[in-house]
This record gives sequence, structure tokens and C-alpha cells, in this order.
Amino acid sequence: MKKVFLIIIVLFSIFSCKQTESESITPEPEAHQRTEQFGFNFNDFNVLHDTIKRGDTFGSIIQHQNLGGNEVYDIIQKVKDSFDVRTVRIGKPYTFLRSKDRYKKLQYAIYQPDRGSYYVIDFRDSVSVSKVTRPIRIKKRTIAGELKGSFSEELHRQKVDPALANKLIKVYAWSIDFFKLKKGDQFGVIFTERYIDDTIYDGVDSLKAAFFEYKGKMVYAFPFAQNKGGKIDYYDEDGKALKNFFLKSPLKYANITSRFSRSRFHPVQMIWKAHKGTDYAAPTGTPIMTTASGIVEQTGYTAGNGNFVKVKHDKTYSTQYLHMSRILVRRGQRVTQGSIIGRVGSTGLATGPHVCYRFWKNGVQVDALRLKLPNSQPMESKNLPRFKLQIEPLKWELDSVANL
Repeated sequence: MKKVFLIIIVLFSIFSCKQTESESITPEPEAHQRTEQFGFNFNDFNVLHDTIKRGDTFGSIIQHQNLGGNEVYDIIQKVKDSFDVRTVRIGKPYTFLRSKDRYKKLQYAIYQPDRGSYYVIDFRDSVSVSKVTRPIRIKKRTIAGELKGSFSEELHRQKVDPALANKLIKVYAWSIDFFKLKKGDQFGVIFTERYIDDTIYDGVDSLKAAFFEYKGKMVYAFPFAQNKGGKIDYYDEDGKALKNFFLKSPLKYANITSRFSRSRFHPVQMIWKAHKGTDYAAPTGTPIMTTASGIVEQTGYTAGNGNFVKVKHDKTYSTQYLHMSRILVRRGQRVTQGSIIGRVGSTGLATGPHVCYRFWKNGVQVDALRLKLPNSQPMESKNLPRFKLQIEPLKWELDSVANL
């Protein structure tokens, strides 16, 4: 009798253990799974999520939902004024909400052309369409510190959208070479980010203020519009434009002797040929200035150009200065607008002392005198007090987070 009792106890224990193990591995519903979206409770529907595939059309994807060809045609005709079915794009998500019975009748279709909006097509009694624009909230964010690597690496470390780097590179294109930033250089950036429905990150919105330590100097950038609704340019803390004008000529006193031409009689070679530059005559030794800030891309000598210097200003613009008597810069050197890069001479194919000024846009030589060049509007003195007042809290915040 005792043996039978012991066997019953052991069997009961084994069964209890198996029950406990089974209960412990039962999957729990995911807490983060959203059951309410687009204004619907998904628990009330049979839900199908998918994306537009190559070859899909709005008609083809709804036709797979137990709809006949005539029904699809009628639906497209009814919605065409409020939803252009031709605009559906590959990779864009859509959701079908169907009845929970065995027929799985299509009741709603939700198409998302972008993260900020979606269309709801109601297939119930009569087909109707509504477009919903999700609320966007703008949040301000400030980052600062010392560079431990490149600025892009720093943004990645602080989990910032790389698009911010692109904005800053454009703003500072005329004053900072980001490849020359060094480990330990300080920086600070105030910017805004977009959030959809207060939770979905939608990228960098705008740059409010920034500074970078560059070659021992703090270079600030503040956006400012001098006129209401006017163009926004970026200025340093003293109101000086960060995007420089191109100087009208590389010499202080300009005397144009030959202009850009598709066909000009060359005074040395005695032939007709293109002259892809502007000649400025001046006495030998006259200082030649770079017309905008940039990096010296080339220096050297050729039989035609004589001593020359070529400066790259950004991804779009470059300038070149020919026939120098002396070159005063080296390749890779950063120069600022107005820097003396050489002196007028008559080296190469030249009949007298002058500088031939050449201008490149997107790798093509163009006439600098006819080109509408990029520039910022200089700060008008009447706007300076308003500018100073506007940037005061921003500069204080930047200096505070960086402990300047």
C-alpha cells in the first residue's frame, strides 16, 4: 500500500512540474504592439499590412480582396477626385481592415504616401476618401562637447540625424574646412527636430545657432532675416556674413584688357582661339587676391599659363590666377577672401604684366563677369541692434553648455 501511495505522489509531482514548465514558456502578448492606429481599434478587424510591390496598382491590390473587375472600376471612378490612384509608389505601406467573419470583406484601406499623412478609403455603404495629416511637433535640442573623432562620428555617438552635418557644412562652407577640425576642438549646436504624433522621429528641421572651434578661434553661426519674410543668411556674433561675396576682381585696381570670349585673336600665338578668362593688366609685382575663401587646389607652372594658382571654394566653384611673377601660397593651404596669393607677372604666353582670372562652375569654365554669384546680404547697421538682441540668449546657451 505504501508503494502504491509513493508512486501516486511521484506521478503527481511530475505532472505538476510539467504544468509549471508549460505555463512558464507561454508567450505573453507584446506590450508595445499597437492595437489602435489611424483612429481604428485593430481588434475589431481582420488586419492586413503590406507594401506596394513592383507592378502593383491600387486597382490590382484591392481586386485581390474578393472584388470583381467592375467593382474595382466603379471604386476608382468614385475616389479619383480626392485620391489619385496613379500616385501609389513602390515601397509605400498600406493597411487593409477587413471584417472578422469568414468573408473578410474589405471595409477600409489606409495608404501612407509619407510619414506625415495618410489616406483612408472607406468601402462600406458608399465609397469615400479622407486625407489625414498627422500633427507635427517641433522639439529644440542642444548638443555640445569636444571632438573625439570626426564631427560625423560625434553626431553618430549622440544619435543625431546625419542631415544636421550637411546643414552645417553648407552654412560654414566659406569659413571652416571640416576635414581640418582636430581632436579636442569644441563645438555647440542648437537645432530643432520634427516628431510626428509626438513619437515618430521625422528628421532635422532647422539650425538655430552653432559654433565650432577652428584653428583656435570660435566661429559662430546665427540665422537672421534682415527684412520680414526675407532671405535668411548666417552671420557670426558680430553680424558679419559667413557666406562671403566673390570679389569683383583679384586686383584692388582693375583694368580689364581682355574679356571672356569664345574666339579671340591670341597676341602671342597669332591665331584665333577661345579665351576662357578675364585679363586684368597691372604693374609687375602688384598683389593678386583670392576672390573668395577656399583651399589652394593647385600651384605650378605651364608653358601657357606661366606661374598659376587654382583655388577651390566649395563643391561648385573654383578660380584660377595665371601669369604670376611669384606664387605666395602652397597646395592644400586654406586662404580667406582677399588673401594675397601671388604677384602680377608676365610668365607663360603673355605680352605684358597682367593676371588672367579664370572661373569654374561645376567643372566648366564660365564668364565670371556675367555669372550671378552666390552671396549673403551684408548686415545693415540699422538691423544690428535687433540681430544682437535675437542672438543673445542663443549665444549664452551655447557658451554655457560648452563652458566657455
